[in-house]
Amino acid sequence: VQLVESGGGLVQPGGSLRLSCAASGFTFSSYVMGWFRQAPGNEREFIAVVSWGGAATYYADSVKGRFTISRDNAKKTVYLQMNSLKPEDTAVYYCAADRVGGSSWPPTKEVDMDYWGKGTLVTVSS
Repeated sequence: VQLVESGGGLVQPGGSLRLSCAASGFTFSSYVMGWFRQAPGNEREFIAVVSWGGAATYYADSVKGRFTISRDNAKKTVYLQMNSLKPEDTAVYYCAADRVGGSSWPPTKEVDMDYWGKGTLVTVSS
């Protein structure tokens, strides 16, 4: 099983980034996919999840209206479009997978997730 994040980097406040997470080694369409992040000195926190088919999404209040999660099951990839970025969005962003039926919707806790990527760093700074 592999989840490989990409797309992180340095961006100015107000800017945008699009993160991608490529999955392999499991039946991608049978999993709810999510994004979490961990800022320096903080615990890892929930950002967003998308249902197995992509029809349902759920966001943390801190990113609602600015971030959009989506998935492409044919490409086995989940995305996180991040707009209007703020310095407080600086963190390592992690992709995670939760087997459908394994947790109640929406799965927002670390323990809900079965698989994790290694993360990609996003730095928002001028």
